[in-house]
Amino acid sequence: MTIAPDSPTLTRLPARAWVRASDEHAARADELTAAHRARRARGERHAVEDFLFEYYPTKPAALRVWHPGAGIVLEPGPEGPSPLGGRRWYRTDDDGAVTLDVEAFLADRADTVQFVTALLAATSARQPFTGCFGLHEWAMVYREADDAHRHPLPLRLGSAGTDAVVEAHKIRCSHFDAFRFFTPEAVDRNTLQPTQLDRVQMEQPGCLHAAMDCYKWATKLGPLVPGELLLDCFELAREIRRTDMAASPYDFSSYGLAPIRIETPEGKAEYVRLQRDYAARSTGLRARLLAASAHAAPSASSV
Repeated sequence: MTIAPDSPTLTRLPARAWVRASDEHAARADELTAAHRARRARGERHAVEDFLFEYYPTKPAALRVWHPGAGIVLEPGPEGPSPLGGRRWYRTDDDGAVTLDVEAFLADRADTVQFVTALLAATSARQPFTGCFGLHEWAMVYREADDAHRHPLPLRLGSAGTDAVVEAHKIRCSHFDAFRFFTPEAVDRNTLQPTQLDRVQMEQPGCLHAAMDCYKWATKLGPLVPGELLLDCFELAREIRRTDMAASPYDFSSYGLAPIRIETPEGKAEYVRLQRDYAARSTGLRARLLAASAHAAPSASSV
């Protein structure tokens, strides 16, 4: 399928408006990344939050760059055109107005836009499944040696207790990037066998990792995504990451993180309550991401 950009109605922003929006975005991004940047300056690692800058390899400096999205014309001000005019995929007209060049962006990223929009649309169309209880993290340490764990933290229930939880439950993980870290002994315990190639067919909105990935797909869509939406996706991913680790088999008390004891009925109920909330919120983000990219991939939902 060939993707061609639509011709959205252009909205013109005076300089005072886009300068204010850019400054407010940078300040919000700085607040969201302040703790991470301070730890990095001290050479400290954080087993929960570093994930947001390693698995999702977008640096704090990139997060603070505001993009208006497509169809927005940034009018020049007293100090000249918007600095975005010097960035890739933007064009500056003779009058100093700066606009995202959607055709240029698609010339480089059409396949990515097509895949991301198809995945977002397919995921949103499914009913959320909320019976997984975060067991993907438990399957990642199943029958694994204590010195081989991904995090240098003790297991709340010890190795034998953790293995017993895995063996007492049916695992139904639909997210490839979680499933690929299962230990060899845990792989066949998963009722699904997701692969890199069947993401569009497998991912569902109840999955915490799929909800977190709204941030990943926002970064893949690049300047099509307005700055506010990008940071909204980041904030949800950060919140879910904490829940994901709280429900894991690890003892995160040294990070001030209280456990969600999914091995108990009460813990399961708490996990499902949070899962439903994240499903609803991530569905809203997917709708906004699809709207932001709709002019660039009008036929993606039919893939």
